[in-house]
Amino acid sequence: MKIVVTSVLVDDQAKALTFYTDVLGFVKKNDIPLGESRWLTLVSPDDPNGTELLLEPDNHPAAGPFKEALRNDGIPFTSLGVDDVHREYERLKALGVRFTQPPVQMGPVTTAVFDDTCGNLIQIAETGGAS
Repeated sequence: MKIVVTSVLVDDQAKALTFYTDVLGFVKKNDIPLGESRWLTLVSPDDPNGTELLLEPDNHPAAGPFKEALRNDGIPFTSLGVDDVHREYERLKALGVRFTQPPVQMGPVTTAVFDDTCGNLIQIAETGGAS
C-alpha cells in the first residue's frame, strides 16, 4: 500500500492553483471538470509520477469549522518535505509568503509553518537530508 493522492482543503481552487504553482513551485498534473469544482492535482516537478496533492474545495459544511479549529490552534493542515527549511523559508518570504512559525529545529527535524492564503497553515519539514 502507498499514498497516491493526498488533499488540502482550499477555499478557492483557482487561487490555490496560482499559489501552489507560482509560489510553491508545484506543477499541475490533472485538471478535470467535476460540476462546479475540478479534480485538480499537483505534483513536485522533481517527481512527476509521485504523490499527487489534490486541491479539494472546502465547501462541505464540516470543512470550515475543521479548518478554523486547526488555524486557531496553529496546527498545520499538512506537511511538505523540503531539502533545506532555512533556504525555502527565505525563498518563500522573498515571494511574500507569511510565516506563522520561522524555522525551528526539533531533534533531527527542522520545520516552519506558513499561511497558504487558502485557509490553511502548511508546514515545511526537513528530516536530516531526506524530504
